Amino acid sequence: MAVLRRPHGLRGEVVVSLETDFPERLQTGTRLFLSEDYTPITIASRRPHADGLLLSFVEFPTHEAVQPFRNEPLFVSIEDRPPLPAGEYYHHELLGMDVLDKGGESLGQLADILVTGANDVYLVRAADGEEILLPAIPQVILGVDTAARQMRVHLLPGLRQPKKPNPDG
Repeated sequence: MAVLRRPHGLRGEVVVSLETDFPERLQTGTRLFLSEDYTPITIASRRPHADGLLLSFVEFPTHEAVQPFRNEPLFVSIEDRPPLPAGEYYHHELLGMDVLDKGGESLGQLADILVTGANDVYLVRAADGEEILLPAIPQVILGVDTAARQMRVHLLPGLRQPKKPNPDG
């Protein structure tokens, strides 16, 4: 939901860049998880700073204590995330999903989501390594079944490159 950027001042504050649509959740006393090892930490203070926030944490009260965590991500637990409107999904809900064309043929798995200015772009990787970039627009994404872990798509002309013949035979 955010990334710790650099310490600010001597009292353990750190500049935080936001990667969430719900920054109001970052309040004093909020429990977050730091880095890929998900170390629990608690926000001690919060104030606006440029395009982000300055946060301090109970566990890191000094500049020296927070310094090692430069560029580390902050996470929120799944239970604490706000619900999304119907038809919207968190990225982690989509990643790894089987992607099928409208005829039911498997195209691969959703391997990555590229966030662009206009719309997300889904990177689908087939078992043979073929990659397809799909714009996350209604004309392409026909449906998502999170329970079945499947996404149905319509391949617009030009989205899939014809396979090149193998020069070795």
